Amino acid sequence: MAKEFTKEELQQYNGQNGQPSYVAVEGVVYDVSGKDAWAGGQHHGNVAGKDLTKIITSVAPHGKRVLDGLPVVGKLVE
Repeated sequence: MAKEFTKEELQQYNGQNGQPSYVAVEGVVYDVSGKDAWAGGQHHGNVAGKDLTKIITSVAPHGKRVLDGLPVVGKLVE
């Protein structure tokens, strides 16, 4: 069973103080820790530990294809 994250729990995974970097997109939580672009939990002004659905689907030039191959660690719940 996939781990469930609330928005408050997800915020803990911000890539700071030894924490991994997780981001949520369309309810799925991905581990971006292994991506150099997310070093330090930040990427082009975006911060890990947040729901980035709007950014990934509406703003980012690469769209959702950037998520391909990333480890899925759970799902975001309300």
